[in-house]
Amino acid sequence: MLFDFETIPTREAYKLLVSTVVPRPIAWVVTQDAAGVVNAAPYSFFNAFGDTPPVIGFSCGPRPEGVEAPVKDTLANIRATGQFVVCLVSEALGQAMSDTAADFPPEVDELAEVGLERAPSVHVKPPRIAAAPVAMECETFQLVPVGVHTLVLGRVRAMHVQDEGVLDASKYYIDTPKLNLIGRMHGRGWYTRTTDRIDIPRTTHAQWEARKAEKK
Repeated sequence: MLFDFETIPTREAYKLLVSTVVPRPIAWVVTQDAAGVVNAAPYSFFNAFGDTPPVIGFSCGPRPEGVEAPVKDTLANIRATGQFVVCLVSEALGQAMSDTAADFPPEVDELAEVGLERAPSVHVKPPRIAAAPVAMECETFQLVPVGVHTLVLGRVRAMHVQDEGVLDASKYYIDTPKLNLIGRMHGRGWYTRTTDRIDIPRTTHAQWEARKAEKK
């Protein structure tokens, strides 16, 4: 079945993308405005994009129709301050993450509203979510317009990982399964666990040539 993106409406293109590009990691973004009011909201158009410098990014879409503010609080705050914290979401925090996705007014502190404890950051002003298994302090690297979205690229200044998720700090080894992260799937409420793994070793060129030779 061919779906020609040159001819289908934007809403249908979105449905196809989010139904097939799965699972997607979730950026639970904490920001604050110039007055210090904290905002927290999840975004699943998110990933890592570089290591020198270390850069992560998420795409922030427009506000729902009928809302007066032209952009979401997250983007407005990042434009104003240049700082944000990306927290990753464990299964235990899934409901709280979903709750913060509600379209609260700008003056509402989502962390306080949902009852999430905050912890101080080291390099940026926005706090991190204390219970998050991973939190990355970021400063704006680049804001890239992508149609009605804005791709927010952030340089990671520091990363906080819960102690039980660290295998060997001296070697920077993380026990990823212990983080118990979840990812975004298709539909409005579907997520997936990341604890079910399969091992597919990377093939070297020598191994590939050996396989070809065996088939002759």
